[in-house]
Amino acid sequence: MPVQIILGAQWGDEGKGKIVDHLSEHADIVARYQGGANAGHTVVLPPSKGKPEKEYVLHLIPSGIFHPHVICVIGNGVVLDPVALMAEIKQLKDAGIKIAGRLLISHNAHLIMPYHKMIDAARERGEEKIGTTGRGIGPAYNDKYMRTGIRVVDLLNRDVLCKKLKRNIEANNELLNKLYNSQSLDVDEIIHEYQEFDRKLDEYITDTSEYLNTALRQKKRVLAEGAQGALLDVDHGTYPFVTSSNPTSGGACTGLGIPPTSIQSIVGVVKAYSTRVGNGPFPTELNNEIGERLRKTGGEYGATTGRPRRCGWLDAVSLRYSIRVNGIQKIAITKLDVLDEFEEIKICTNFKLSGKKLTHYPTDAQTLEAVEPVYQTLKGWQTNISDIRSYGKLPKEAKTYIEAMSTMLDTKIWMVSVGARRDQTLILR
Repeated sequence: MPVQIILGAQWGDEGKGKIVDHLSEHADIVARYQGGANAGHTVVLPPSKGKPEKEYVLHLIPSGIFHPHVICVIGNGVVLDPVALMAEIKQLKDAGIKIAGRLLISHNAHLIMPYHKMIDAARERGEEKIGTTGRGIGPAYNDKYMRTGIRVVDLLNRDVLCKKLKRNIEANNELLNKLYNSQSLDVDEIIHEYQEFDRKLDEYITDTSEYLNTALRQKKRVLAEGAQGALLDVDHGTYPFVTSSNPTSGGACTGLGIPPTSIQSIVGVVKAYSTRVGNGPFPTELNNEIGERLRKTGGEYGATTGRPRRCGWLDAVSLRYSIRVNGIQKIAITKLDVLDEFEEIKICTNFKLSGKKLTHYPTDAQTLEAVEPVYQTLKGWQTNISDIRSYGKLPKEAKTYIEAMSTMLDTKIWMVSVGARRDQTLILR
């Protein structure tokens, strides 16, 4: 069975965790292909066997971990924070979820080091901040592409690790002390800490590219899970207000070491409205009572940082661009229930710039800041849809909204989520 990619089609926070968890029931492997602990995937498990509903927020471990038969892979494209990973493993173990034999980590994944977090946090306190989570993701990827990064495999050789650490700390100490007046770093202390991580994580480390390609030859069913969203892609997003990796579908091949010929389908996860965390252009943002209402009703606060998300109407222009760049074949809509109480709902159908209609999506921040959204207004359904379990039973107005979205995007809608739990998911046959 070839690979199915699940990615965010907007600026992240679309609800990928829930969709991957739902689809994992019929998968053998779920593999995360990029990003780091700056991503938060929320999974809500329904009540069962007398246990209440339970919410989990994952940052590194793939969202398929809640299905006992699924093997979870962290690919080489991920930058790994051992501190965050160990905390996540403990959280899941404490909840009675088996990890041993079910989690595999690429030996080629790059590590986030203490100085990466220091640099990231310091930059975000400066005048040129772009709204990152401060988790060290950007500096870690910077070292990766400067070819000075430290990978998981480097933990096996103390001499190699020591040499690389001394070189990097010397360079980063100069930067930190010059620009941010930060503390010095102790090489021996970091080596000791990270070799302890290696000891604890050793059972999970393997050549995940070889594992995945072997699994594909065996016709295993693989879900490739992206983090963040396509509009935050470092190459195709709203640069420079982007993440440091490729959440777009192409990132799945480089981030997992699998060939493009293994990709069978690409699913774009789309929130029923738009949100964005951090700085950067957001044409449909609502800095008014409606935006605040979306935020409050949707619980729009970052799963990783707790920061309030910026909210606005659905942007079909950016979605058409995302569909083109990623080759999205079908869409999973999330949080449709958040719109339950709205009398009117708007969709941005086009952009105008200086009074003229744009024929393309501008990815440069300056132009995107200047565009004027053109809206189509639809009637709301003003009724609670969270208990509905089949598409046919949705209110007429809700179906009209979904069908309008499909028409504007020229892409079929495959799934519709009417709540956070697994069972609040409608499949459109």
